[in-house]
Amino acid sequence: MPRSSPRRPHLLGIDDGPFVKGQSAPVPIAAALCEGPDLLEAAAIGAFPVDGDGATEFLVAWISRLRMRASLQGVALGGITLAGLGVVDVRALARSLEVPVLVVTRKAPDNARLRGALEAAGCGERFAIAERSPAAERTADGIWLAQAGTERPHALALLEASRGKAKLPEALRIAHLFATAIVRGESHGRV
Repeated sequence: MPRSSPRRPHLLGIDDGPFVKGQSAPVPIAAALCEGPDLLEAAAIGAFPVDGDGATEFLVAWISRLRMRASLQGVALGGITLAGLGVVDVRALARSLEVPVLVVTRKAPDNARLRGALEAAGCGERFAIAERSPAAERTADGIWLAQAGTERPHALALLEASRGKAKLPEALRIAHLFATAIVRGESHGRV
């Protein structure tokens, strides 16, 4: 995997918009590319079906087609699920894109809850993807971080260099704001 200088990394944050369980319309997916913690360089919008299968393949194909792809030095996700129960294989995503992938959350991952939701939806086989996910560890400031495609020190440096207003990477915060505004007309919630 290429190593970037984490001083002002080009990090792509990806988040899904709010949705109603079982809705037929796909969920908006927003991406924001930031250089460092304070410069928004590009944005993109996609869509993925609620509880859809193939979340990893979707992200690989979508990100690979984006004009900003060439400048990516990392990808930040706000969890390993997309549009409900679409489970992302974080290691496969990092391998396919050849950049580090960071999974950054405020709360510890709850695999028991995810397993229960997948089984209740008849998608229990997807839990194998979650089991392959890198383990999240709490950072010194209380954020949970898992990484693929790089070692922990580099992941922590990328995280630190990409933070602006919040403890989360600025690109992930902006992607959340965009995704929410697409659905609700304005951004909402803590990021």
